[in-house]
Amino acid sequence: MKNITIVIADDQLLTREGLRTILDLEDDFEVVGMAKNGLEACELVEQLQPDLALLDIQMPMMTGIAALKRIKLSCPKTYILILTTFIETDYIVEAMASGASGYMLKDMEGDRMIASIRDIVSGQFILPAAVAAKLAERMSQLSEDQGQLQRSSISRIKLTEREQELAHLILQGLNNREIADTLHIAEGTVRNYISNLYSKLEVVDRGQAIVRLQGLTK
Repeated sequence: MKNITIVIADDQLLTREGLRTILDLEDDFEVVGMAKNGLEACELVEQLQPDLALLDIQMPMMTGIAALKRIKLSCPKTYILILTTFIETDYIVEAMASGASGYMLKDMEGDRMIASIRDIVSGQFILPAAVAAKLAERMSQLSEDQGQLQRSSISRIKLTEREQELAHLILQGLNNREIADTLHIAEGTVRNYISNLYSKLEVVDRGQAIVRLQGLTK
């Protein structure tokens, strides 16, 4: 089985070395490069073409968000995981809108980060509860029963009741398996509902859907 190749970008030496130590313990992970600023991260990713890049947000020469945008243009097949201490909503929304596959906090447990990397490379979108909660703060007037989206602002999209439930759970950061467990339906059924939801929202992935839904409920 092919190893998951990773580039780490963080301006703190101890953080870079600590992440490499954690990730190198996994048999299927291979840290192929480390960068101390955003520009160096872009150059390394473009040279090495890793499966995934771990990017801090606040870095010298080029921020993590700016690096993310450049990498998605030059290396669209490389997944991007934002790993940061910053939980500001504007950062979260911009990262997702720019193509990040996940947004994680540095105080997360090592096992959770390792699992998140594997999930991202398998095509899942990662948004932990603490980050999803920041997005939820911008949402207005969720109903108490299922936290349904405000009908007046989203009525023109004409979501069904089930699609509104799914939208709410997506904004909470749940993945397809967790949504299926919450709604007591099959995971395949969840995928079908989400496909219909994406079509109505005119988006192609979960990150875009979250940004779109968050914008509709301001």
